[in-house]
Amino acid sequence: MQIGDILDRAAIAPRASAPSKRQALALVADVAARCFGLDAGALLEALAERELAGSTGVGYGVAVPHARIEGLDRIRGVFVRLDQPVAFDSIDDQPVDLIFALFAPAKAGAEHLRALARVSRLLRQSDLREQLRQARTADAIHALLVQEARSSAA
Repeated sequence: MQIGDILDRAAIAPRASAPSKRQALALVADVAARCFGLDAGALLEALAERELAGSTGVGYGVAVPHARIEGLDRIRGVFVRLDQPVAFDSIDDQPVDLIFALFAPAKAGAEHLRALARVSRLLRQSDLREQLRQARTADAIHALLVQEARSSAA
């Protein structure tokens, strides 16, 4: 599984604004709904339900929200970079400005966990996080994520 297989350029919001965690998740759900042809309300509900089990704020200004969704045929991703970080109940108490959300088919098993691990490992790289914060377009963000994922897998 490659990052390019799960993250389409159309599912990247390079400059977005959300004043709260809930609104950031709603923004992710809206992007996902538009790109995947699913209901934004159902996506938001699934993301919010997962957050109740524990925050997906993994530290360093990064969150990796995720949910299993009926109607998906494969794992899909959404990337959002917020103009202003928002409180996300992260493990390091830092606000979040980089969000890489994963949506998996309802019946996804280990593949879903592998995708989560891959994205989390990728976004632990401080150089990559800084480059993502400087990138101005969806194409630039996509290229950074795909290129870094390829070189880190080598």
